[in-house]
Amino acid sequence: MRRSMKLAAVVLSGSLGIASLAACGAKSTDTTTSAGSGSTLKVGMAYDIGGRGDQSFNDSAARGLDNAKSQLGVTVSEAEAKTGEAEADKETRLTSLVSAGFNPIIAVGFVYQPAVEKVAKDNPNVKFAIIDSSSTTQPSNVTSLTFTEQEGSYLAGVAAALKSKTKHVGFIGGVQSELIKKFEAGYKAGVKSVDPSIAVETTYLSTPPDFTGFNDPGKGKEAAQGQLDKGADVIYSAAGSSGSGSIEAVAMAGKWAIGVDSDQAAQPALSKYKDHILTSMVKNVDTAVLAYITAAKNGNPLTGVKTFDLKANGVSLATTGNHIDDIKSQLDAAAQQITSGAVKVPTAP
Repeated sequence: MRRSMKLAAVVLSGSLGIASLAACGAKSTDTTTSAGSGSTLKVGMAYDIGGRGDQSFNDSAARGLDNAKSQLGVTVSEAEAKTGEAEADKETRLTSLVSAGFNPIIAVGFVYQPAVEKVAKDNPNVKFAIIDSSSTTQPSNVTSLTFTEQEGSYLAGVAAALKSKTKHVGFIGGVQSELIKKFEAGYKAGVKSVDPSIAVETTYLSTPPDFTGFNDPGKGKEAAQGQLDKGADVIYSAAGSSGSGSIEAVAMAGKWAIGVDSDQAAQPALSKYKDHILTSMVKNVDTAVLAYITAAKNGNPLTGVKTFDLKANGVSLATTGNHIDDIKSQLDAAAQQITSGAVKVPTAP
């Protein structure tokens, strides 16, 4: 079980439990499932690249759906993406969920933005949520669920700086996008807040429209090895399932890895590396998903842009392994500075 520690008014913990969906889409298993009887709410979820089982971003969203299924008795369906798919594939996936009667529908990831806008405009009576995107052109039936990734990453940077013995750390981003730059910016700011002289290596695995950087553990491993060879001894990866390759390389070198989105030291596929996963910057997508579905079920749906920040436990640091217990006071102080407004964390490197 994960343990959590409080940072001032903020809980630094692994993300909450949640996950389950099925239906139309590239890797779909057509196993639409129902939980409870008498429920009229049918919730669809369309995953980003990597899908359920990525040990990271998608899994956090899936935990939210699972919790909604078990706690609220909703019917759920999940649809998975495939690497290298066209925009039309995303539109087809969402349209298939609409045709099957799912409402609301949750799109996991900013890559769905164009498809969500189009399908939502074509189906004004269906509610949609999109995670990690807040376009000003979205129709009124689309709700944005966003997070202050830079705030959680700042704390990860503080932890990295305090634990580094070489004064040399690294950041690996899956895709060089505005979203992942928020992780980079926060991390670097956190590192420099402790010691401006610490060197920070930065590597991106792909650049839009190539999104394979989120689903290529081999690239993640290679990038991490490159940073290790340059002297980095703490490496933070914000790269979806590619991060598992990075964690493997760092662990094999006996250094510190920092996970992302889910408490990666507690993920079955990565638990063998837990002694070398310093912490994970957990983005509590599950919390947002459950909140959105709960509001919809109660007849009071969330609208507009809903941001889950550090103060609201939208982002947090995992404490599995107790590896950051010795720097708790410094992390407490950093968290307090953010939540009080004394520190404004940058969103661009």
